[in-house]
Amino acid sequence: MLEEIIANRTEKNSLTTEQIADILPHRYPFALVDRILDHDPGVWAIGRKCVTMNEPFFQGHFPGKPIMPGVLIIEALAQTGAVAVLSLPENKGKLALFGGIKNARFKKQVVPGDVLELRCNMIKSKGPVGVAEAEALVDGKTVTKAEITFSVI
Repeated sequence: MLEEIIANRTEKNSLTTEQIADILPHRYPFALVDRILDHDPGVWAIGRKCVTMNEPFFQGHFPGKPIMPGVLIIEALAQTGAVAVLSLPENKGKLALFGGIKNARFKKQVVPGDVLELRCNMIKSKGPVGVAEAEALVDGKTVTKAEITFSVI
């Protein structure tokens, strides 16, 4: 479904790192989205994370064989989804917190030099609680998928 929406859009609604920082409270070293390539506030967002050898987590994960921790890929997906949710005017200045992670699957390792495409699509919501389907890709191939539950406070 998200692929169809993206294919049919004529105008992109992108955000720079500075614009993301106006929406999300995350800062170095925990700001894990470099750019929002496109988004529809409250509905979906597509982000980008350029994974470099300079990431602080590579010092210990793992020396000599750097692999991006799966939980940080999930966090990058959650931050992408949070941009979609928190870019709604009524959510300005609020936080989006994890409520749960279901069916997380890690299909391929993410290493320095990879560019993560982060997709998050809201599938249901009730009040401040919502659920999103999330997928991270490298070179068009899925590396991680999960369903993320969140709460806006």
